[in-house]
Amino acid sequence: MEFEMVKLELQDTEWEKTYITHDRIIARGIVFDEDLNFYFVRVKRDDEFGMATYIETSGGGVESDENLYDAIQRELDEELGVSVTVLGEIGFVSDYYNIINRHNLNHYFLCKVKSFGNKHLTEDEINKWHLSTVKLSLDEAINTYKKNATTKIARLVYNREMPILLHAKEIIDKNYRG
Repeated sequence: MEFEMVKLELQDTEWEKTYITHDRIIARGIVFDEDLNFYFVRVKRDDEFGMATYIETSGGGVESDENLYDAIQRELDEELGVSVTVLGEIGFVSDYYNIINRHNLNHYFLCKVKSFGNKHLTEDEINKWHLSTVKLSLDEAINTYKKNATTKIARLVYNREMPILLHAKEIIDKNYRG
């Protein structure tokens, strides 16, 4: 399905920009099931970004031998343990993490769960970022993003993902609410 795309270019307003050493192409999913429950990852970190707990969309870097559609399906299987139907791309956000000198190229996909299975988290996702799955209504997720935007990293995630979530809400309300 073809969806209208949200396209944003954001700057990191939390850390001073010195130089950027690399770009990272990222595939991220707005994931929902037939009951319109949405699935996110909760991150609990204490690293160069500081101590923070927040939610964000599941996703990650596109590997050199992958296309975006293969990457989003792999990432959602790894982080959420779900197999999905990718309904379409709904957004693109260019943003920065100045503290690690990185430019992020985030591609957001609307994805419907086909089945649930086991997660395949990396060592860092388990021990460094303490990723866990969160199931929320879309309105609960929007409120959680707002409530969590109290740290530098959580504010960057909020600025990147809130416009995409609001766009997803419009698409869901129009196309998937019975």
